[in-house]
Amino acid sequence: MGKDKRIKAAYTRIPPNIEIMDSTLRDGEQTSGVSFLPHEKLMIARMLLGDINVDRIEVGSAHVSVGEADAVRSICRYARQADMLERVEVLGFVDGNESVDWISGCGCEVMNLLAKGSLRHCKAQLHKTPDAHIADILATLAYARSRHVGVNLYLEDWSNGMKDSPEYVFELLDAMVGMGIKRVMLPDTLGILNPLQVVEYMRKMVKRYPDTHFDFHAHNDYDLAVSNSLAAVLAGARGLHVTVNGLGERCGNAPLASVQVILKDQFDAKTGIREERLNDVSLLVEGYSGIAVAPNQPIVGENVFTQVAGVHADGDSKAGLYCNALVPERFGRRREYALGKTSGKANIDLNLQQLGLELTAEQTRLVTQRITELGDRKETVTQDDLPYIVSDVLKHNVPDDKVRLVGYMVSLARGLKPTAGVKIEINGNRYEATAMGDGQYDAFVKALRKIYEGLLSREFPLLENYSVTIPPGGRTDALVQTVITWRINGRVVKTRALDADQTEAAIKATLKMLNILEQDSYTVVKIKN
Repeated sequence: MGKDKRIKAAYTRIPPNIEIMDSTLRDGEQTSGVSFLPHEKLMIARMLLGDINVDRIEVGSAHVSVGEADAVRSICRYARQADMLERVEVLGFVDGNESVDWISGCGCEVMNLLAKGSLRHCKAQLHKTPDAHIADILATLAYARSRHVGVNLYLEDWSNGMKDSPEYVFELLDAMVGMGIKRVMLPDTLGILNPLQVVEYMRKMVKRYPDTHFDFHAHNDYDLAVSNSLAAVLAGARGLHVTVNGLGERCGNAPLASVQVILKDQFDAKTGIREERLNDVSLLVEGYSGIAVAPNQPIVGENVFTQVAGVHADGDSKAGLYCNALVPERFGRRREYALGKTSGKANIDLNLQQLGLELTAEQTRLVTQRITELGDRKETVTQDDLPYIVSDVLKHNVPDDKVRLVGYMVSLARGLKPTAGVKIEINGNRYEATAMGDGQYDAFVKALRKIYEGLLSREFPLLENYSVTIPPGGRTDALVQTVITWRINGRVVKTRALDADQTEAAIKATLKMLNILEQDSYTVVKIKN
């Protein structure tokens, strides 16, 4: 068979629809340092089932804790009301009746039964013969049927089982045929496989058991979880297991977003995933887990839709020369063009256009020169800083800031809440307010909120995120950089500032935000209609 025919034959083996089972709430929670509260599990489950539309979710393990039981019960209550209970699954064990009773008692109707998928695990961990382990599995299956609990079968350490003891794997599965198992789930528990091995082993499973629904469950120890998942689909797997942001034990599992886009773009495989919400669920899980997503993480990383080189921006503006199928709008995001020493005129032009600012060629040259200077000093420049750089560079006929901090006072005393007093000038009018808060900066913001909402009857922007870091190239005893994320009139704006004092830097960043709010135009630029 020629190469083209082999490729075509491989593609024809792809099932028309691939089931996606998300295990963020079970396997993902095995990430070191991650423990979701019951209400956090419920919020993630609701988004995965309702907004993302994964086919199934694995939400916990039997017997783990009282909190685990509370979380499973709340998720099952929600799923039952939404007519999605059959899509909720819980990991159970070959322990007689205990796991079945625990799962059924929580209101769940599907158990993912963990059996031993390798002879070594069967003998060394259980100290049982294959016949004894098979008998125990069948007893658990029979009891699950009596409690009306459906069963999917996990073959733990299946990858080593196929490498070292395939006859054991087949003996076990031969005994399970006709026993009412919905799916057989094949984990690469230790993340040892490569794509060629996955294809070989999965084909053997599909050939021997053609009527069985097989899921593949990848781990990322060799950074092959996504590749192995796709290899499993090419070899006939009907379902894949993923986690949001690739959470999971050790190096994690296959990331939901990456698996989805490669299935769709590279293999024309169909899933029910709503791609426009992938970034939302990534942010939700990032917040609850405390595990930051790398800026260059495909699809959901902060920088993945940011072009840095000026030549890329130039190509995009002319014919989309540096764009691929992963357009940001597909995921509810937008393309950005970084501002730094490699930006060039094209990057500056595109950022100005996105802000609705129009400069002359000479003005753009001067602004580009200043941004290059800042980049050489390793200073971070964002699109939201651009109007201020324009204002700073083109000093002639530049009006004063419309919002000026006339004075402020913050106090901190033991046993008392921090207090802030603020005097601020907005469009030439002065206002004062005082407030208490949970910290000095919190008190400062609450005082501002009193002015905007109480005295001016205006909406004050929502603070979404606050971070303090040492600026790029900085030292621990030098300046700090405060970056604050705001939601202003439906758009997200980041402002940042540098200072030796953290609170002062935060206040400077806040003043930038207030001026963005007030300054709808600059005399040195013309706003496009």
